[in-house]
Formats: sequence, structure tokens, C-alpha cells
Amino acid sequence: MKVHFGLVVTVLLLAGCSPQDMADTVGRRAAATVVLPVMQRDMTGAQAQRATDCVIRHATAAEVQALSRDVAVVAGTLTEANIRAIAVRPETQACFAASAVMWRG
Repeated sequence: MKVHFGLVVTVLLLAGCSPQDMADTVGRRAAATVVLPVMQRDMTGAQAQRATDCVIRHATAAEVQALSRDVAVVAGTLTEANIRAIAVRPETQACFAASAVMWRG
């Protein structure tokens, strides 16, 4: 029986992750799909991606959950307000500066 090396590595990596870590990662990826289009309205693709990464990195678990609710729909005004609230935090602003993001939200 031949076992695929990639499958074995994936299983071993997943075994090392807690269910909470996996849920957080999935939630943050989902939330990023909501944040990116909002950021793309004001900046170029690469810069919008870096800005999205900063926003997602500094969002709380509750904020990630709230952002994830808008997956596959256009972000509403409340979602945009939540993104702005995360973006104006000092730690997010520092991330923007370190990532060469020019955000003027």
C-alpha cells in the first residue's frame, strides 16, 4: 500500500493543532475575504492585501466572527464600521506602517 507523503505531512500538522486554533484560522481566513474587498476600494491589490492582513491580525475573536458573517455578500455599513474600528487602533496602524500601507480610512 502506497501512502502519499503530502497526506501524511498534512495529517501530522493537523494533529498538532488544537480544534480552537483550527477554528480561529478558518474564521480569520473567512473574515479576510470580507475585509479585502473593502480595502481594495481605497488602495492597490498588493497594498490592500497587506492592509487586510493587518486588520485580521489585530481583530479579536468576536470581531473575526462578526466579519465572517458577511462572507459571500457585500459588506454592509456595520461591517465597514467594524473594519474601520480595527484599522484605527494603534497596533493596526503600526502594522500598516511596517507593511508600507497608506490607509486614509
